[in-house]
Amino acid sequence: MKTYKTYSILTLLFLVGQFAFAQFASQKKADYYFSKFSYAKAIPEYERMIDSDLNSEYAHQQLAECYLLIRDYKKSIPHFKAVINNATLPTDYYFKYAMALYANGDLDESEKWIKKYKKYNKNDSRVKRFLKDGNLASVVFNSRQRYEVEPVSFNSTDSDFGISRFKGNLYFGSSRRDEVTGDTYGWNDEPWLDLFVVQEDNDMSMPKRLKGNVNTKFHESSVAFSTDYKNDTIMYFTRNNFYDKKEGYGASNEINLKIYTAKFIDGEWVENSNLRINSDYYSTGHPSVNKARTRIYFTSDRPGGYGGTDIYYAEIHERGGIQTPVNAGPIVNTEGNEMFPFINEEGKLFFSSDGHVGFGQLDVFSTISDEDGKVIDIINLGTPINSSSDDFAYYGLPNGLEGYISSNREGGMGSDDIYKFKFTPSLDVEGYVVDGVNEQMLDSVQIKLYDQITNTMVAQTMTDENGYYRFPVNRKTTYMIEAVRKTHPHKNLYFNTSETPKAQKILRQDIVLEPVLDLKLLAGLNKIYFDFNKSDIRPDAAKELDKVIKVMNQTYPDMIIKLESHTDPVGSHTYNDNLSESRAKSTYEYLIENGVSKDRIVSYKGFGKRMPINKCTSKQDCTPEELELNRRTEFPILQIKKGRIVSK
Repeated sequence: MKTYKTYSILTLLFLVGQFAFAQFASQKKADYYFSKFSYAKAIPEYERMIDSDLNSEYAHQQLAECYLLIRDYKKSIPHFKAVINNATLPTDYYFKYAMALYANGDLDESEKWIKKYKKYNKNDSRVKRFLKDGNLASVVFNSRQRYEVEPVSFNSTDSDFGISRFKGNLYFGSSRRDEVTGDTYGWNDEPWLDLFVVQEDNDMSMPKRLKGNVNTKFHESSVAFSTDYKNDTIMYFTRNNFYDKKEGYGASNEINLKIYTAKFIDGEWVENSNLRINSDYYSTGHPSVNKARTRIYFTSDRPGGYGGTDIYYAEIHERGGIQTPVNAGPIVNTEGNEMFPFINEEGKLFFSSDGHVGFGQLDVFSTISDEDGKVIDIINLGTPINSSSDDFAYYGLPNGLEGYISSNREGGMGSDDIYKFKFTPSLDVEGYVVDGVNEQMLDSVQIKLYDQITNTMVAQTMTDENGYYRFPVNRKTTYMIEAVRKTHPHKNLYFNTSETPKAQKILRQDIVLEPVLDLKLLAGLNKIYFDFNKSDIRPDAAKELDKVIKVMNQTYPDMIIKLESHTDPVGSHTYNDNLSESRAKSTYEYLIENGVSKDRIVSYKGFGKRMPINKCTSKQDCTPEELELNRRTEFPILQIKKGRIVSK
């Protein structure tokens, strides 16, 4: 883990602690560096205090703070351990210690200190996020890893972060050392940040300092591009409180951050304006402007927020003026730090946070909005966008599939490095289930999805009224779809997603089902009843026969059937033959009278008691239910589609 996370240069300036000076010379020196945000210089002074056993408890406490502020959680842990059980220690240290342990992978111990913090701070919403049902919340976000991440070729051994693209060039902040570099910054003993530019997609291109007067002796970074009301290009950028060659100081003599604009004039970026949303007494930075140029998003620790730093936005007047800032609200902001907002082409907000549950330290999140555009939730972008280290400054390209993030994760070249990501969209399989005879969409078809590798069912659904279904699926996987409907024999369909292009989001798999050759099932018939010893069509029987008419005239207009009527075994053959024949005829006549063409019913016949469907032979050896099963009317299908005989 790096000893310094450079993004802190621009972000943790927001966090201003007040500490009294001790009476000892070493402590005074250490506290002086601490108060000036020169943590890299303060750390060895506090370590000397411990070595000489001079107010060592205080030194451990300060060292824990120092390492937190430079985002080196691993080195902060021993100093937390040295003081965490002191009764006089402020309870907010319990939460800080828990987060250090969490970032270091010690989840059980982290949970212990989160719970202890909760006893004293029950209303802190961060506790509710990190503790769910009494246990540390699981951080399994987006388990399907859909990002590929690799470092860019122009990273240096110092800090590089915060990409923004403009006209084929990439702009970013860097503390890289070159012939222009002068003084170093006490926070991490690296050079001050300047803005650099490099050609995109050109591995041979070397970053160059921005031409013009934007870069100064202070920090510059985090840019955004837009246009003004004259359609001239403007650049919003972040800098310490230094404008028109004049420094500005806050209440504690600190130089806070502000957002300025610059214009491109004669091949150079020229400082142009100091935004009205800035203040000497708190920091404002990390601008991002929406596509329509109607709103600017930014980070600030101004009074009235939810935590250390919050995400804000402000409307941009058509003449370019910035209106009153609005806090992005408690769904986005926490008691922790939210920063580096980015608004994409579709208006979705991305940001980094150490207050929401993540994989370690700063993680990248995106907002989820309802149909009216109101933010209703946030989601962690998962790995490998996020890691156990700091991940921030998300920037998405207009294609929605590529972009850049910054991170101090293990394996990088410098304190912070820039990484390019490629996003593989989620893949869904969708389709329509169609009747193979009439080509009508089939609703209420049960669709089951099976993973052929594991031979397990992974999802199931029912087709809607339009015969439509849809499932999320993994790439590089073989699947089987099983479609089942009682009116149609089930069908299996196989497909493989291995060759599906990465940019493809939908895989179409339509399913054709042939209907069963059973008119009772097709029509959804209930039993057709006749009065005892009668063949008249009763009202309840007429309702059932109307279903047959609908199927024959509307659903399958080419269907040809015959009628067969059967009785129970009670009575003589002659009696039952005549009765079944009369019932078959009555059924036939009802169908004809109500619109079924005669040529579609080739015959009607009564079979009496000669064809029972069970072993029932008399009233004595049959239950009433068995007798009833034999009293039936059958509708054998001879043809369901024109020109195709399916039964005889």
